[in-house]
Amino acid sequence: MSDQHSHQSFETRAIHAGNTADPLTGAVVPPIYQVSTYKQDGVGGLRGGYEYSRSANPTRTALEENLAALEGGRRGLAFASGLAAEDCLLRTLLAPGDHVVIPNDAYGGTFRLFAKVVQRWGVDFSVADTADLESVRSAVNDRTKVIWVETPSNPLLGITDIAAVADVARTAGAKLVVDNTFASPYLQQPLSLGADVVVHSLTKYMGGHSDVVGGALVTADEALGEELAYHQNAMGAVAGPFDSWIVLRGIKTLAVRMDRHSENAGKIVEMLVQHPKVTQVLYPGLPEHPGHEIAAKQMKAFGGMVSFRVEGGEEAAVEVCNRAELFTLGESLGGVESLIEHPGRMTHASVAGSALEVPADLVRISVGIENVDDLLADLRQALG
Repeated sequence: MSDQHSHQSFETRAIHAGNTADPLTGAVVPPIYQVSTYKQDGVGGLRGGYEYSRSANPTRTALEENLAALEGGRRGLAFASGLAAEDCLLRTLLAPGDHVVIPNDAYGGTFRLFAKVVQRWGVDFSVADTADLESVRSAVNDRTKVIWVETPSNPLLGITDIAAVADVARTAGAKLVVDNTFASPYLQQPLSLGADVVVHSLTKYMGGHSDVVGGALVTADEALGEELAYHQNAMGAVAGPFDSWIVLRGIKTLAVRMDRHSENAGKIVEMLVQHPKVTQVLYPGLPEHPGHEIAAKQMKAFGGMVSFRVEGGEEAAVEVCNRAELFTLGESLGGVESLIEHPGRMTHASVAGSALEVPADLVRISVGIENVDDLLADLRQALG
């Protein structure tokens, strides 16, 4: 993060960091540099360091500077998807023979990357309950190079004490990676709590409008940032200029959106807790949630993601998803519109039969910013 923005509030950084007025026209929004290559002033005479848009693009640079500022990091990097960011990170930090500790609740695509791709490369992993420090310590061995955390986790909304696991990682000589997608940097900033790298699916809350796919890495260490940037260029799965511009636009309203997401989710949780057909509500804002106190300490609010279990098992959960009308049945999350899904058959089908398998009666909702009374009415009719 540049010193220019380090003293500013989050809302101000979200709007201004990386968003320098165009020097040619004074345009207050960074242009979309839809260009592949750049004129050089003589061999090696680069203007602003730009030579080819896989290596760097001014629109992507603006986004990357913004991401670093929001997470309080030294270097931000934008990718074509969240999984592209994860792939680059893992191939930068790991080599065949290394070991990773992964959570027992995580995005299905992350598990698939470890189980079906990275493991074939010769990297082993163990599964731990990252909410339990002893479970994490027990999973670490002398080959562990990375401890991977999602908090809140997907889809069970588990909470991990980032600072405590950071201590375990330092003791083990490992890097702590935190997937901050569910919280966004507005609600939680893992680097300030001791994490080494933050991962985002920019597709979700950062973009915020279900109209772009992207991913990001942010690190507090300049040297690690340079190493990641080298691999980003070498591997090439970069965010395009238009996608970068779309995410930058979305980020400007991140703070006000997250406030509304969290407010709406809290009211929906109140209803679900009282509903006779709901057997369990998973939300860190509930005082009875096992991670509530930690979440209250490390998060600004509890976010817009809610999961709940229903009477009648898998088929009943699927029917709730099918009956919803205002809640759109679809994968993904974090958009202004509310979404509903059945994780076991949709986003987390890849973890079936593994230690990360999710309950069959689970429904996950991404609470949008619509009028909450309309959302409550739709969930009531869907539950029957």
